Amino acid sequence: MSKTSLPRTLFPLSALALATSLMASPALAETLNIGVMGELASFDTSQVSGGVWESQVLMDVYEGLFKKSPDGELLPGMATDWEVSDDGKTYTFQLREGAKWSDGEPVTAEDFVFGWQHLLAPENASKYAYMLYPIVNAEAINTGDKAADTLGAESLDGGRTLKVTLNHATPYFPQLLTHYTSYPVPKHLVDEYGKDWVKLDHIATNGAFKPVDWVSQSKISVEKSSTYYDADDVSLDGVNYFTTEDRNAGISRFRAGELDVLREYPSSRYQWLTENLPDATHMSPYLGSYYYVLNNREGSPTADKRVREALNLAVRRNVLSEQIMAGSFKASTAMVPPGTSHYDVQQMDLGSDDMNARMAKAKELLKEAGYGPDHPLDLRLRYNTSDEHKKIAIAVAAMWKPLGVNVQMINSEATVHYQTIQQGDFDVARAGWIADYDDAENFLTLLHTGVGNNYGAYSNPEYDKLMDQAAQTLDLDAREKLLEKAENVALNDYAFIPMLTYVTRNLVNPKLEGWADNVEDDHPSRWVHFTE
Repeated sequence: MSKTSLPRTLFPLSALALATSLMASPALAETLNIGVMGELASFDTSQVSGGVWESQVLMDVYEGLFKKSPDGELLPGMATDWEVSDDGKTYTFQLREGAKWSDGEPVTAEDFVFGWQHLLAPENASKYAYMLYPIVNAEAINTGDKAADTLGAESLDGGRTLKVTLNHATPYFPQLLTHYTSYPVPKHLVDEYGKDWVKLDHIATNGAFKPVDWVSQSKISVEKSSTYYDADDVSLDGVNYFTTEDRNAGISRFRAGELDVLREYPSSRYQWLTENLPDATHMSPYLGSYYYVLNNREGSPTADKRVREALNLAVRRNVLSEQIMAGSFKASTAMVPPGTSHYDVQQMDLGSDDMNARMAKAKELLKEAGYGPDHPLDLRLRYNTSDEHKKIAIAVAAMWKPLGVNVQMINSEATVHYQTIQQGDFDVARAGWIADYDDAENFLTLLHTGVGNNYGAYSNPEYDKLMDQAAQTLDLDAREKLLEKAENVALNDYAFIPMLTYVTRNLVNPKLEGWADNVEDDHPSRWVHFTE
């Protein structure tokens, strides 16, 4: 076993120096007001829908074995020391002395084991359960084939030590341990209150903040937790997360001083914002893909590969990027975005760049699939409420219209949208994926059979086999080749419609410190403070 305290491969000195300087900042009693894109589904992480806005709230109130610095680097969280076996399959964590839940009870290794078992429980139907599949028996537990107590996670030494056994070496496992799927759950509260443990009058959290108020579709409020081990170095008194789906209204609220941060301002306003609020307007590279899901379930027209290819051929991605989104997105024909570590960007084969040739081929494909003037292709296109999602949907529908495609557009707020498409009630649906960790697998798993976020229910045995092989491959170069080959299987099958890659777009009060642009766009409020 190799003992690890602060390995430079995980915790660069620059990140530690930045964190140390922030902790040294004088505490100011301030409340941070953030405009987020949607509403949290639940403080029970097994019930979270996967929105970026949910991650923002959850990373503030919970803490995993590791946490993130302002610029996205890994730092010790609930674990302060750990050992990794030579084969990379066994991790042994020593939990932080004095770590407590907000009700004063100690955070134990048993809370982690229980939390992971809770997330994997079939009855909880967590669509993010697959994040824990690297752990021994996690998948079998999630599918109901094995009991929860067979999970490769053990609480030892009276709850001060957590031993985790993986199916195979997993290079990105430490990064997984910052994601909300790996957070602990207060077993003592679940034992006492059952499902009601998550209600605000019962809940306890182990992060820098604890929830105190929730007005549906309006605001969630948290306040600093006095039991957090670094409470003295947390500057903020609390944070308010305002549901702000109308992004233009969010800009007005930011300018009026009602918001200190607005997540994802509209791309159409970027030029105006840089001219009028230059010090507040942030844009930076982002590991995120914007794509349309195609329903592969039997009975849906998009279950036919010819239809999927035709729809892909007709989409003018450069028009979406440069004209519709004013350059605030980049055109894409792949799932894995540029900048992903140890991976080369792949490309969907769309044949000629000549749009006339592409449209002619698309029409022929639809004709072969049985569609034409006497039998038009009718599609239901769902998107979550947002001006830019609406603009893109209108533009794409116009691109498909010359093919004889009739599009019915249906919009709903984000939580309802994702719940609906998870149930398969759509033909085409807008989706976006922001990296939970910097690895191509995090994007490609969205197309693996049985994964909760595989909204289109795409299933390809060759794809699954390659992904499973990659998961067991220790050599990083060989693993990369398998992942790239898998992506090409899906691209050649036109499994989805890749369109754009993201950049981060945030408005940030210039008086804030501790907010740093990073490729995962994670911004724990624990580091943030106001300057004089």
